[in-house]
Amino acid sequence: MKKVFVKTNNVKRFITMMNNLQNRAEGVPGMGLVYGEPGLGKTQAIKWWAFKNDAILIRCNQMMSARWLLKEILDYMSEIKPYSISDSFNEVIRNLILTPRVLIVDEVDYLTMDKNKSIEILRDIHDKTNVSVVLVGMTNAHSRLKKFSHLYDRLSEIVKFERFSKSDIKTIVKELSEIELTDCAIKYIYSNLNRFRQIVKVINKAETIAKANGLSSIDEILIKEAIQNETENSQTDKDSE
Repeated sequence: MKKVFVKTNNVKRFITMMNNLQNRAEGVPGMGLVYGEPGLGKTQAIKWWAFKNDAILIRCNQMMSARWLLKEILDYMSEIKPYSISDSFNEVIRNLILTPRVLIVDEVDYLTMDKNKSIEILRDIHDKTNVSVVLVGMTNAHSRLKKFSHLYDRLSEIVKFERFSKSDIKTIVKELSEIELTDCAIKYIYSNLNRFRQIVKVINKAETIAKANGLSSIDEILIKEAIQNETENSQTDKDSE
C-alpha cells in the first residue's frame, strides 16, 4: 500500500474553496463550510491542508464551552493562557492580527448544540481579524448553522463532500494500490463500498492475499474475499468488546 494523499473530486473542490477564501476580494466574508457524510475524507483533507499551510486546526467535542474553545486555539498558538474568557479572546485576536493564519474548526456540529452559543465566537474572531475561518461538520451541519443567521451570512464558500464517484474509486485504487486491480474489481468496490477507510482496508487486505499467492493483479473474486475477511474481523472485534 502506497503512502500518498489522494486528491478525490471532493478534495479538489475543497482546495478550490480554500484558494477562493485566501484570495477573496475586499469586503467578501472569509468564512467557509465543509460538510457531508462520515468516511468521505473530510478530516484527512483538512489535516493535509492545515499541515501544508500552517493553519490552526481545532477539533471540537461534545463538552466544549467558549472558554475551552479559546484555550484550544491558544494551545495551538503556543501562547500563555489568560484566566478570564475576555483576556483569552483578546489574546487570540492579538495573535491573529500579528500573525494571520487560517483557522479550521472540525466537528463544529457540537458547537451548534451549545446553549451558550460558543460558535458565535468564531464569527467574532473572523470579523475582528479578517482571517479565513473554515467550519467542518457532518451531514446536518449546513442546516444547523442556518440557526445562527449572522454567522451563516458570512459563509462565502460551501463545499459538500459527496459520495465517491466511479472515477474517485479508480483514482483511490491507482494512487494507493501497489498491485493493479481489474476493471471488474474496481466496479465491485464502487458498488459495495463508499467509505475511504473501508476502501483502504480492503485494498490492503487484497494486496496481502495477492502477494501471498504470487498474483500480479487483483480481480473481483479477490476483492470479495478481502471484503469478507474484513467484515469477519470487524465482527470479531465487536464480539470481543
